[in-house]
Amino acid sequence: MMVDGFTYVRNGFAMGYPFLASIRSVLPFVNQMIVVVGNSTDGTREAVLNLNSEKITIVDSVWDEEKRKSGEIFREQSDIGIGYLKGDWAFHIQADEVLMEDVGAKIIKFIELADKMERVDGLLFPFLHFWGDYNHIRHTRKTNAFEIRAFKNHRNVRSYRDSQGFRIFDPLSGNSKGKKLRVLKTDIPIFHYSYTRPPKLMSKKCNYFERFYHSDEWLESHARKEDFDFNKVDRLTEYNGPHPVYMKETIQNKDWEFHYDPSKSNMRLKDRLMYPVEKYFGYRMFEYRNYIIENLPVQ
Repeated sequence: MMVDGFTYVRNGFAMGYPFLASIRSVLPFVNQMIVVVGNSTDGTREAVLNLNSEKITIVDSVWDEEKRKSGEIFREQSDIGIGYLKGDWAFHIQADEVLMEDVGAKIIKFIELADKMERVDGLLFPFLHFWGDYNHIRHTRKTNAFEIRAFKNHRNVRSYRDSQGFRIFDPLSGNSKGKKLRVLKTDIPIFHYSYTRPPKLMSKKCNYFERFYHSDEWLESHARKEDFDFNKVDRLTEYNGPHPVYMKETIQNKDWEFHYDPSKSNMRLKDRLMYPVEKYFGYRMFEYRNYIIENLPVQ
């Protein structure tokens, strides 16, 4: 069973991405790791090269900054990586996502199980969305509780929307929206560190990436001119669990403070009413799902 990993990154240092930790967390269980490196000016490519892994293949790319609709540039970068995959299975990790150091064997077991099931296209992983610092997570209807991060290669699977997930695109079907993947749900968490940056850098990152979704006019009227306020959020939950060992240095070097103030919550009334019900039953009603969950076989 051959499993290939793939990711993409551009100016990872300048934008505060833990991309090296991300790559290192996948290397132990993949046969090769495709890293699509966009035209960077901060040493990102050199840092990936300095990981000195024979498994890593760097693919250079140039971001077309004129692509300003729906984050399509991110889908394009992800699909570049897919084009270099040779294995039976693909494992995707984004530059702000990291795995625990002891989950590789378990991921392979899930892949081996799913590989025997013809109906199954991929694997679904739960997400821990960290917000403000490394001790708070955001688990509300504004975040995706699960995402597809592994799928069978050679099934015309491509990135969907802004590379949020994946779908099957059959060139003969004429269906531009693609077909949802049938997946098995795993219990292996993806640690997502998208909102764990210094407030000033967080605003800088948001302002830059918004350009791939909006016009110049929109950017001019919506640009963040102040440090990012992490308290402008619906709801956070305290997290006291472990982090991947690959994140140890990054967490130790944290140089900002965040004090969560629930009184500043901007949660909508509808979500306030539904939150305790969903928390009690452990199920989000009417949640958008970019996948179809298949039942695990009875052991």
